[in-house]
Amino acid sequence: MVLESLSLLNYKNFDAVTFQMDPKINCFTGHNGVGKTNVLDAIYHLSFGKSYFNPITSQNIKHGTDFFVIEGDYTKNDRPEKIIISAKQGQKKMIKRNGKAYEKFSEHIGFLPLVIISPADRDLIIEGSSTRRKFMDGVISQGDPQYLDTLLKYNKTLAQRNSLLKYFAANNTFNQDTLSIYNEQLHEFGTLLFGKRAAFLKEFTPIFLKRYQSISSGTETVGLEYKSQLHNNDLLSLLQANISKDKITQYTNFGIHKDDLVFEIDGHPIKKFGSQGQQKSYLIALKLAQFDFIKAQSKVNPILLLDDIFDKLDEQRVQHIIQLVDDENFGQLFISDTHADRTEAVIKKVHQTYKMFPL
Repeated sequence: MVLESLSLLNYKNFDAVTFQMDPKINCFTGHNGVGKTNVLDAIYHLSFGKSYFNPITSQNIKHGTDFFVIEGDYTKNDRPEKIIISAKQGQKKMIKRNGKAYEKFSEHIGFLPLVIISPADRDLIIEGSSTRRKFMDGVISQGDPQYLDTLLKYNKTLAQRNSLLKYFAANNTFNQDTLSIYNEQLHEFGTLLFGKRAAFLKEFTPIFLKRYQSISSGTETVGLEYKSQLHNNDLLSLLQANISKDKITQYTNFGIHKDDLVFEIDGHPIKKFGSQGQQKSYLIALKLAQFDFIKAQSKVNPILLLDDIFDKLDEQRVQHIIQLVDDENFGQLFISDTHADRTEAVIKKVHQTYKMFPL
């Protein structure tokens, strides 16, 4: 799969611009603020229907205008594919594939497999569990449409149950029959999602551990553990047994929306006990394992975006990532960096075609 060209109109800081891409390596260079990351984010947008850095659609429209358009021309399985995403202030965003609009955005997820490695990935370590769940959900969803559909149903049902709990509290009332309907739906959806998450981690963890060992020069041992309330109890029993707590908090305290991924190094939380270098290696290993997993699932080389990678990583790690592109069938690569000379010097060591895009 190759992105042949990218056109932006009123997207973030761009008025109107078109890039003709190299099928292997594309480097966007320039000072901070010129829009390097915005180009990569537009490519991400084409795959996921939203920005990686700012999912609020209206805030991706260029100041002083009231709409944006992103257009990508791809070749996938030797067939041309045109994806257009457009958004206008006050209106619903639209995604079109070859001129036909998707009825549901979720139908597009996984069609253009993509992995991004960015300084923002550190949120996976320092932020709360929802960030790590989104990572897990994002990897699984690219290869499993049923998972994404079930997740959307679960989240909708969860919101309805929480609203009902607030209604009970506000009106000093309670209806077990109505609550039971939501309990059974959450149990059905949550059990399916839990099973798929557990199966994913079983397959994903060995890939991650292998990637970490290849990146890290240290002798430390890392771990990746799936934490869920459903490991020892079924969800319906948990919901029924804890209704008193839910009524007090006016919130559903048990379910797969409380799941987490535990990142460890030598048996301790990497957030507290890992050095900056170890944390960076951990995150890169996670993302490269994501690449491996999606490639195996989709039988397509995902597009790989490396945002501001040279500025945040030491030369050894950067060299390792670039070497991977040379050694393996990695497909198309997009890089952003502040120093064109530094970027080109590293890229030249790779025996692949490339293009430089000074911004």
